[in-house]
Amino acid sequence: MSSSKNNLIAKNTMMLYIRLSIVMIVYLYTSRIVLKALGIEDYGIYNVVAGVITLFSFFNGALSSATSRFITYELGRENRIGLEKNFRTAFTIHLILAGIILILAETIGLWFVNNKLIIPVERLFAANIIYQFSVLSCVVTIMQVPLNAEIIAHEKMTIYAYMGILDASSKLLIAFFINTCNSDKLIAYGFLLFVTTILLFLVYHIYCKRKFGEYNPSLFYDKSTFKGMLSYSGWSLWGSMAYVLKDQGVNMALNIFFGPVVNAARGITYQVNTALNSFTQNFTIAMNPQIVKSYACNDYNRMFLLFFTGAKFSFFLLLLFSIPIILETEYILAIWLGQIPEYTILFIRLIVINSLIESFTYVIGATVQATGNIKLYQVMVGGLLLLNLPISYLFLKLGCPPYSTFLVAILLSIISIFIRIIILNFLIKVSISHFFINVLGVSMLVGILSCILPYWIHNMMSEGLIRLVCVTICSTFSMLISSWFIGLNHNEKLYIKSVLIGKFKKMIL
Repeated sequence: MSSSKNNLIAKNTMMLYIRLSIVMIVYLYTSRIVLKALGIEDYGIYNVVAGVITLFSFFNGALSSATSRFITYELGRENRIGLEKNFRTAFTIHLILAGIILILAETIGLWFVNNKLIIPVERLFAANIIYQFSVLSCVVTIMQVPLNAEIIAHEKMTIYAYMGILDASSKLLIAFFINTCNSDKLIAYGFLLFVTTILLFLVYHIYCKRKFGEYNPSLFYDKSTFKGMLSYSGWSLWGSMAYVLKDQGVNMALNIFFGPVVNAARGITYQVNTALNSFTQNFTIAMNPQIVKSYACNDYNRMFLLFFTGAKFSFFLLLLFSIPIILETEYILAIWLGQIPEYTILFIRLIVINSLIESFTYVIGATVQATGNIKLYQVMVGGLLLLNLPISYLFLKLGCPPYSTFLVAILLSIISIFIRIIILNFLIKVSISHFFINVLGVSMLVGILSCILPYWIHNMMSEGLIRLVCVTICSTFSMLISSWFIGLNHNEKLYIKSVLIGKFKKMIL
């Protein structure tokens, strides 16, 4: 394995985690202020109304993965002409997509908000206003996707980290402002978030224009490039639609059956989920370019090594934070939010379990995308995840409680792991037995052993800050020891030692 490439992954991962640590703290504190300023009902209204726009953005998710893959692939081949073609094609496609989503949002989406969602009559006007701001924010975000792809493909994670911190800081300022605002706080919140989206887009544009020679945001049509990117996106489209319907479709079903208060609980839950998943996704973001470039230059041994190691590390990184959150959910929420909407505690525990299961899937998806042969993967996995909405709706229709939707998601996530790895084996002959024994099996054992000591301490002590600190320290210690002696193989230990020694030498020299 190339030492310089490994060091680049380590450096990029470190930058992403510095970004994430700051962003997560700011976002969590921001949520407390926003919830207090808006109130549980308005917070739930914003969550479900903005979710309608997310339903249409599944187009964007499909094209985002295609853009990243095509740009990174040409970088791996060091093909400057192909790189510029891919970027300009991606920009043109995203511009067309933005227009399509704008039309859908202002017709079907607007009708759905006013006729299907459960929103108090006196808040319907405000809901329509924030819906319009959400539509405009979505359009700007779509046009930002090719810019993000450029930065990630070039592995410029430092600017990516700075932009995340800037975004979080802006939202914190907005939260403080609406807390003192005398006008309609919900409308003010939607407007200021839209302004922030525009400012971030402009910063990305200026950076890309100065740093990347192939950056040329103009209309361009090359039939083969256009066809290749849309063909790839076509299958990603199915997978993206499944993910969006799984999340936002269920969110709207909960609104129809239980109203905006449950949406508030689910909105808070998914903030925790987003923060947790960011740990594994940031690690995957740092590895993705290397996986694609390894495939592009036919270095399959390195690609397999990155895949197996990445799957384990993703789980371990998430486990580090998941244990104290599951054990101390109620106390953490009391400190974080003050007022806790009904169902929030159970929702969070279930979503954390689901996130741990899904942590193995990010690197699988990245490896499949590197091959470019995503049809079977997207059809099978997307079809399975799409079952989330009808099954959840059926349970709710039969009178089941809101948390039943999370149980459905957990079951389908478990099944999806088996389907994903079987498909990956079909595409690149990855060892299924190695994955289940040395990745999944070992990770599960580490997870079980890591829980024993903190669970015992949780039961022995009374609730409070001291118990939270003790549980966190013990879970960290247990996880690190278990992962080192059980979870890592010899080569992985050598790699970690070399990275740590290298960092130490830089500090003392």
